[in-house]
Amino acid sequence: MSQILFSGVIGLFLSLVGTPLLIKLLARKGYGQFIRDDGPQNHHSKRGTPTMGGIAFILATVAAYALTKLLTGSQPSFSGVLVLFLFAGMGLVGFLDDYIKIVKQRSLGLRAKAKMAGQLIVGTAFAVLSLNFANLRGLTPASTKLSFTQDFGWSIGPVIFVIWALFMILAMSNGVNLTDGLDGLATGASVMVFGAYVFICVWEYQESCANAFTAGPGCYEVRDPLDLAVVAAALMGACFGFLWWNTSPAKIFMGDTGSLALGGALAGLAICSRTELLLAVLGGLFVLITMSVVIQVGSFRLTGKRVFKMAPLQHHFELKGWSEVLVVVRFWIIQGMCAIVGVGLFYAGWAASK
Repeated sequence: MSQILFSGVIGLFLSLVGTPLLIKLLARKGYGQFIRDDGPQNHHSKRGTPTMGGIAFILATVAAYALTKLLTGSQPSFSGVLVLFLFAGMGLVGFLDDYIKIVKQRSLGLRAKAKMAGQLIVGTAFAVLSLNFANLRGLTPASTKLSFTQDFGWSIGPVIFVIWALFMILAMSNGVNLTDGLDGLATGASVMVFGAYVFICVWEYQESCANAFTAGPGCYEVRDPLDLAVVAAALMGACFGFLWWNTSPAKIFMGDTGSLALGGALAGLAICSRTELLLAVLGGLFVLITMSVVIQVGSFRLTGKRVFKMAPLQHHFELKGWSEVLVVVRFWIIQGMCAIVGVGLFYAGWAASK
């Protein structure tokens, strides 16, 4: 369990001290945020704020995991490394998108097809690799069964699993990307979900079917639950440290570098911890904001009318007169409730199986 503590504290420290160094570097190079003209008018004051801040917590997370393994003398697991691969890989796609926005002063960054191709390549590599590297008990990092609090039903097969994994990765990475519109909103929400996954993965480790004392009804067939908790703790700590600089008024934005990476990490944790469908509850705020965009676009195309003043949903409330801080805090409360409900459902699933 000391690994979890080390990972979280190191991630927090590295991100807390590393982010201001990144701010100075990005400001010196003039890598500032490009603000769209069709967004809320009060956002134009943010033009020029350093972006690509996701670099800070990506490096902090990976370094925290590596240092934890070095300090405790423990071996990295395939599950943990694969989640970090997905996290960093999606971050790389986001970095290319941010870099083009800044250098070419083009608000759309990468072309849609190029961005999608990058996400598909990284996501497919993760999905395929996650069905390999079986341990002595025959467990691979991912399962071809669907899962809520545990695997259920029949196997959907490797091909459909890859498609399903890609859907989850794209949905969550783009969901966090849409949420990242106000200072600290996506970062704070992500901290809560990663915190929930620390609890879930520790519980899975304690109630593992590999443990002779807990094997039986309700035990968890997860390949590396303790190491997934270490990864989740590193992510939580790194995001917490970044939030110090990202909260209103933000000194730096995470950019697509950070938002795509965080979405990938959330999807990776859900797939490897066998809580795929539960992620929709745990990350309820991301789902809500994504659905607001779907509803807005669908309504406009079908009826020519808009449901919200502006989508994503957070900008609707800004245009209704809510201050940015008020929107962020209330949305954090919503996300906190989602995380609590998700953890409650996870525990209820375990209790019901006993």
